[in-house]
Amino acid sequence: MGFILGCIPPEKEEKTSLHFLFQQRNLLVKRLEKGYTVPDSEDMAYLGYNFTDKLYAGSLDGHSCYTASYPKNSLIPKGMEFLGLRELYGQMDDIILKIAFRAVQIVVWDETHRFCGACGEATVRKIEEHARVCRKCGQVFYPRLSPAVIVAITKGDKLLLARNKSFPPGRYSVLAGFVEAGETLEECIKREIKEEVGIEVKNIRYFGSQSWPFPHSYMLAFTAEHDKGEIRIDDSELADAGWFGADEMPDIPGTISISRKLIDWFIENHP
Repeated sequence: MGFILGCIPPEKEEKTSLHFLFQQRNLLVKRLEKGYTVPDSEDMAYLGYNFTDKLYAGSLDGHSCYTASYPKNSLIPKGMEFLGLRELYGQMDDIILKIAFRAVQIVVWDETHRFCGACGEATVRKIEEHARVCRKCGQVFYPRLSPAVIVAITKGDKLLLARNKSFPPGRYSVLAGFVEAGETLEECIKREIKEEVGIEVKNIRYFGSQSWPFPHSYMLAFTAEHDKGEIRIDDSELADAGWFGADEMPDIPGTISISRKLIDWFIENHP
């Protein structure tokens, strides 16, 4: 299946459309024999729902994809339920889940930028792009993205993993941190690693990226090598950190995240 991002809906729908409807970031899904999917326009018509405030997110193989907030206190249709996006990994088609990642960020942005942060006047949607503009002062607001780096650091045949205090018990992952204003990505990596575990790194290489809607992060993944220094954790954030071989992995994140892709890359290259 192929998804094409978009902002302007087609004048005429040639196929049924898909609806990504949210309550408090949870997605309305309908149960299948195995797993879940999102309701389509036929489901909505049968149920008598008409979401006039919906936003166009793009097209999946000719099926328009729309997103909106589901009205509070409205009945949940039979055979459907609200589930968190993390819960749906492995229970929903990957592309549908990826569109949901995009959709939830658009909905939350739209809901939280109804008024101008500069003058307080109500904003209106722009037609040609996902943006809201202030009718009084002209300020334009776009969906928020918060860039963050995430790094797999190796030392010979070992990978640096850390346990953040917010993780589930026993969970470890690679290190990550948000980019500060004025920083390059490489500067951010060096600063975050030094702050969190006290070491310095070298040979920083780009690995990949992932949109991560928890709540609106944009993850930029890298690999790097240990240069110098011994681990000294920042105990305000981390509970533990250490070097792990490919056959010594603790509990690690699920395959939904780019953190797991970095760890899998290390394991594949250090059999």
